[in-house]
Amino acid sequence: MPSPNNASIAARYRYSVTFSPEDGEYLATVAEFPSLSWLDEDQVEALLGLDRLLQEVVSDMQANGEEVPLPFADRNYSGNLRVRVTPEKHRRLAVSAQEQGVSLNRYVNDLLSA
Repeated sequence: MPSPNNASIAARYRYSVTFSPEDGEYLATVAEFPSLSWLDEDQVEALLGLDRLLQEVVSDMQANGEEVPLPFADRNYSGNLRVRVTPEKHRRLAVSAQEQGVSLNRYVNDLLSA
């Protein structure tokens, strides 16, 4: 399968635009590239500026043989999540699950769904 062009891959990343009171402008960010951002007085221009910047960054990474992060939408997830907790918290969760009459996995999954 041919690699997508810079514009098409950039369009699949997870963008966010919020107002930054500190800067007095809109701040555009992209989750897969946490070090990139773009400020502008206009919401749409902040997004467009970041999109142009991201296309340049992806192009540079490809030209240098660097691995370009996959968009979250294109990643595969197993459904397995390992979480480290303190032994005390593990005990409390296990007791609560037992009191609810469900497995620990089911109990924690229900907590995450709430």
